Amino acid sequence: MKPLVLIPSGEGDADFIYASGLSIETALYIRFADREDVLITTEMELDRAKSQSKAALVLDRYEAGYEEHGPFASWARLAAKLVRARGLGAVRVSPRLQAGHLEGLRAWGLEVEVDKSLFEAERRRKSPAEADAIAEVQRAAEAAVVGVVRELARSEIKDGLLWLEGSPLTSERLYAIAQLMLGELGCSCPDMIIAGSPECAMPHYRGTGPIRANEPVIIDIFPSSRKTHYCGDLTRTVVVGEIPESMRRMHAAVLQALDAGEESIREGVTGGEVNRSVCQILLDRGYATSTDGLEGPPGVPKMIHTTGHGVGLDVHEGPSLRGTNDNALLEGDVVAVEPGLYQPGLGGVRVEDTGMVTRSGFRNFTTLTRSLDPRDYL
Repeated sequence: MKPLVLIPSGEGDADFIYASGLSIETALYIRFADREDVLITTEMELDRAKSQSKAALVLDRYEAGYEEHGPFASWARLAAKLVRARGLGAVRVSPRLQAGHLEGLRAWGLEVEVDKSLFEAERRRKSPAEADAIAEVQRAAEAAVVGVVRELARSEIKDGLLWLEGSPLTSERLYAIAQLMLGELGCSCPDMIIAGSPECAMPHYRGTGPIRANEPVIIDIFPSSRKTHYCGDLTRTVVVGEIPESMRRMHAAVLQALDAGEESIREGVTGGEVNRSVCQILLDRGYATSTDGLEGPPGVPKMIHTTGHGVGLDVHEGPSLRGTNDNALLEGDVVAVEPGLYQPGLGGVRVEDTGMVTRSGFRNFTTLTRSLDPRDYL
């Protein structure tokens, strides 16, 4: 098999972390064969690399023969030099490799194959240790959600907005509270969602400004561990004040769909089957989805995304829970199940759990209440 050459796209490059055991901005990793791999980095990172990396050999870049040739050329030249020293001229790379590095490898005379399925099977099926790492991060996400909801529950309503301690309660303030809690638990989530209505009808609207009373707030926290780099994923929706009847119905339908999706999960079931079980519940309750053949009536709240996705070193990875996925789920897959309903001008409801596929069912890592009422989280 061709040697594997990895140059990180930056901190958090999941393929580089999986191969080397190290999250790092600047480095080179080459795997010539099993248990015959080398990690090369700067002097600044050398001690950390030696203590954290899984590579059999860790070298300083100049010890390995590095020469400065400018961006995208220097590491590529070193990789070509080390590969050619073995009498080889062809390598595999990650699809995450930046185009500049790809061109650099080819410019230095290597034949480069982009391995589009690199680590796909290995990363998908989690070991017990990986599952434990994800479950631990999920507990941190639960703690952060509770911290956010606690502030919502403490607030008072003035002129249709939530106020706390003399000022309007904002998404930014809640974000800061969640980040602090996550930080104390060794995690972070810079892109979390704490979104009020009506903007939360856009599923990936991050949230900004004052929070409105009597309307849904979607809290979607998907932290990663600073130590293990594994992720969790958790969403809850709450309303402070009077809960509109339309929102109660939407929430009840989403919960029923979530239960149906989780109950359908087991080894051998396809991601498409899980998605269809969720969409069918929403259709039966009078709502719509974006899945072909399960669209539902026009003008009603609609699920405009798929049912879920795998979770691991990336918060979104394989397998997918979508209508077009006919691949069977495998024992050891970790997936997030996240049905939601959205209507422009009204807002949205989304509830999400994360857990593991087993031979007999779904091992849910999530224990947090799913209530619309913030007081139920305290």
